[in-house]
Amino acid sequence: MFRSAYTDVPLVDQPVHDAVLGVSAREFADRTALVDGVDGTGISYAELDALSRRVAGGLAAAGVRKGDVLALHSPNTVLYPGVFYAATRCGAAVTTVHPLATAGEFARQLADSGARWIVTVGPLLETARKAAEQAGGVRELFVCDRAEGHRSVQDLAASGEPEPRVEIDPGEDLAALPYSSGTTAAPKGVMLTHRNLATNLAQLHALLPGGPEDRLLAVLPFFHIYGLTALVNAPLRHGATVVVLPRFDLEQFLGAVEQHRVTGLYVAPPIVLALAKHPAVDRYDLSSVRQVLSAAAPLDAALGEACARRLGLSAVRQAYGMTELSPGTHVVPLTEEHPPPGTVGKLVPGTEMRIVALDDPGRDLGTDEEGEIWIRGPQVMKGYLGRSGETAAMIDADGWLRTGDVGRVDGDGWLYVVDRVKELIKYRGYQVAPADLEAVLLTHADVADAAVIGVYDEHGDEVPKAFVVPREGAALTAEDVRAYVAERVAPYKKVRRVEFVDAVPRAVSGKILRRELRARERAGRQPGERSTTA
Repeated sequence: MFRSAYTDVPLVDQPVHDAVLGVSAREFADRTALVDGVDGTGISYAELDALSRRVAGGLAAAGVRKGDVLALHSPNTVLYPGVFYAATRCGAAVTTVHPLATAGEFARQLADSGARWIVTVGPLLETARKAAEQAGGVRELFVCDRAEGHRSVQDLAASGEPEPRVEIDPGEDLAALPYSSGTTAAPKGVMLTHRNLATNLAQLHALLPGGPEDRLLAVLPFFHIYGLTALVNAPLRHGATVVVLPRFDLEQFLGAVEQHRVTGLYVAPPIVLALAKHPAVDRYDLSSVRQVLSAAAPLDAALGEACARRLGLSAVRQAYGMTELSPGTHVVPLTEEHPPPGTVGKLVPGTEMRIVALDDPGRDLGTDEEGEIWIRGPQVMKGYLGRSGETAAMIDADGWLRTGDVGRVDGDGWLYVVDRVKELIKYRGYQVAPADLEAVLLTHADVADAAVIGVYDEHGDEVPKAFVVPREGAALTAEDVRAYVAERVAPYKKVRRVEFVDAVPRAVSGKILRRELRARERAGRQPGERSTTA
């Protein structure tokens, strides 16, 4: 068993809104908390705190109660944190929704989570309306901006209704309900309590201390637990200024760094690639940047070093975790000037880890041995909503969470993630469940069978590849398959490569043997094997 070398932090038994704003709203009341990176408008800490309280009053008057679920469906905006904290002040859990989700995907999340309320934005309103109609049970749909026939966040804030007084049990009551595919299967609601989120902030702060001098650029999506933690809760807890962008556009991103003198970047590997190689980087003054941290997907060590050299940094740091872990378990500390290349960091305080043999889950491994990473600590989720069986498969009776990732630990306690047991595809940090795409493919009249795995493209991104068995006599093309799927899923889930095969390898039980497909992909097609790739 491996234990953190850092002093334990006490459990933070506070509602997450108090853990974040309880001190900062007083100590940094007049400082700018959030800045719109497009139009330059901002909101101070005092204004953010007051907004969340007033909106909470409006939501409570509308009927939002403790135990309800509110779906927050929006790109990054300066209002997003205020809406999140307003909902938690009502005792509701927030299920964060990908802004590019289709109406069908959104409806499934609404139905599964039991969400009765939606907050969205005008450009996404039609998708939200369709999703609400399909799911049923939604009582009201609010907007962050303005839309005819719908109350806005500004209307709620101006209602004059008193802030609700709700008793919250931080260790039991849910604050967030993001959706994750875990190690297998379809997306599931990850039950994160107030204690999970608040304690993880304290754990991460021990290795990534921050203060009011920090200016962070928020381009990672807030709906993702990485963005919600690293770019909303953590910086607002210690008085930093967060510059908010709605999406990633390289020129806009670089311009915002220069204009706002951004000091820290929390990114995913595709942005590290752009910073390391894109010629546009040379046209901007990025000298204010003091740190870059990459997470959400593996970062190639050489790429990280190239980015660091170009920006004049000692290193690009990494972190490790997952939605089910609130999310952080490992970080490369800011105090470490020259961490070993490729490491995702050291255990945060109060966290334990096992490296378990892949062929014998009862056998623990030592340093420099590769096995599955198991984690135990206060950041481990409460479980999957309504899925006790899948929760039990993920977390054992002693509280150990099986991550599905394969790693090794060196003699100094640095963790290296080397592979994944799980079949989940991570496209640019977004989770794509193969089973979801296989279900869509099998609805095509000309597809007899299908399987999906992740493969790497020429940019180093993991992308979904479909192995398709065409119906006998069908004139099916790869473009037909790609277009069919693209019409039915969010853009990040699209099938990007297609290979036609005679049969999908399956076990006697019927389970797809994706390991065989991955092995064939690595080895290349065998002579005489029927296969058409595009």
